Amino acid sequence: MKSLIRIAQATALSLLMAFSALAAEKVNINTADAATLDRVLVGVGPSKAVAIVDYRKTNGPFKSAEELAMVKGIGLRTVELNRDRIELRAGTVPARKPATAAGAEKPKQAARR
Repeated sequence: MKSLIRIAQATALSLLMAFSALAAEKVNINTADAATLDRVLVGVGPSKAVAIVDYRKTNGPFKSAEELAMVKGIGLRTVELNRDRIELRAGTVPARKPATAAGAEKPKQAARR
């Protein structure tokens, strides 16, 4: 009976850890402001968050998470601790196709046989 209880406890703990890992908030390091970086990233306080934003303004967007270690005060250990929280999306909305002008010819449909 004790072993069954231990198995149930281990299973519950495993599920709890898995759900907490999935619930980690993500941050796009190419678009986030300093306050968001400070709030989401582990081991990054206000001054390091400002340094990340300043680095990005000077050097352009980050191409990889590892490039974050180029920021003064951020090491590879901090990058590894935050790997599941870091996103690198461009952060821009895709360009929309221009609307066709009124009276423009519609494409012809293929004739059915």
